[in-house]
Amino acid sequence: MTIQRQLAAEGLGTAILAAMAIGSAMMAERLGGSPLTALLACSLVCGLGLFALLACFGNISGAHFNPVLTLSEVVRGQIAAPLAAGYIAVQCIGALSGVAAAHVMFNAPAFEAATIARSTSGHWIGEFIAAFGLIGVCIGSTRHGDRIMPFAVAAYVIAAFWFTPSSAFLNPAMTLAKAVTASPAGIRLSDVPSLVTAQLCGGLASTLLFSWLYPNQTSEHTSGPASVMCNAGLDTQTVRASLHR
Repeated sequence: MTIQRQLAAEGLGTAILAAMAIGSAMMAERLGGSPLTALLACSLVCGLGLFALLACFGNISGAHFNPVLTLSEVVRGQIAAPLAAGYIAVQCIGALSGVAAAHVMFNAPAFEAATIARSTSGHWIGEFIAAFGLIGVCIGSTRHGDRIMPFAVAAYVIAAFWFTPSSAFLNPAMTLAKAVTASPAGIRLSDVPSLVTAQLCGGLASTLLFSWLYPNQTSEHTSGPASVMCNAGLDTQTVRASLHR
């Protein structure tokens, strides 16, 4: 698979994932349902949508869609640093493009400054734990065969919406992109650095721990897991985890 196709798959997949996340939040707001109904709808949209994207793009790029997952693969030696840098760049561009697409669909300006504050210690701890769990699920589920990975990751993403106060952003590219949406999914720009730091720390801690728990897990490819996510664990020839929302 050429690098150009891998980068295109990562950018397009992340854009669609972002459009799903923002679009579902805007639709829930437009329909005027209860917060419970809105959270249920958004979690199912993002989880099921992620599963579909893993199936679509997993064989091309590994379907990371998430810088945390890409960096985890670098630490584990499954993707080269220059390619990882390209992945992260197109993931960020794709996430911003997905926000713009969702806004245009709902007749809003392409970008709007988010105003929702997410700056408590609970948000930081929640993002750390959510990212830690995502990478752990990605690495651990591959021990049970390639076929379980997409199901495990999609199920984890849906669950993570419910057990974290942030509704589990999990993904630095998506977190940055949500600073330019005034939808209920938005994140105030000043809160983005702390959330991204928590995600990266959680991903790194999980990578180190689960690499120790599964010392014999290897990959014959270099493009790493899909996923988050997103948002780890399978190679480019299989559907792999990535993501999140």
